[in-house]
Amino acid sequence: MRVGITGHRGLDAEVEWRVRSMLVESVSACDAAGLVGVSCIADGPDAWFAEAVVEHGGRLEVVIPAAGYRDALPEWHHATYDVLLGQASEVHETGMGESTSEAHMAGSEILVGLSDVLLAVWDGKPARGFGGTADVVAYAERSGTPVRVLWPEGATR
Repeated sequence: MRVGITGHRGLDAEVEWRVRSMLVESVSACDAAGLVGVSCIADGPDAWFAEAVVEHGGRLEVVIPAAGYRDALPEWHHATYDVLLGQASEVHETGMGESTSEAHMAGSEILVGLSDVLLAVWDGKPARGFGGTADVVAYAERSGTPVRVLWPEGATR
């Protein structure tokens, strides 16, 4: 099964702990031999999911939205990004240079196209900017890719 991930970044520590648990539970329910996790490996749910996939024994495929994507991520995340990228069995690129909202959405569209199901760490609210989690969920739904929303009860962001 090919499972993609999208989700909100910048979650507080309590919500992070709960989301990480939900992601590990979702990944653990999959047969490791057939699991392919697809992620842009940004800080937050993208990386947590990728780590869970690798730890479970699944394969990781990475989508890079733009050549400048890594540099646009928080500096504290670069080491994790590099480790995960090094563990990828395949890397997909949009061919875009600048890490913009349009590049992020293009990357998410590739990710959805590679996935049998999309996990969405989503509070159900509209995107705060083009290419946000709500936009990715809407794209997946229009594309016919099933979406499974993971959001802790009572959590806010």
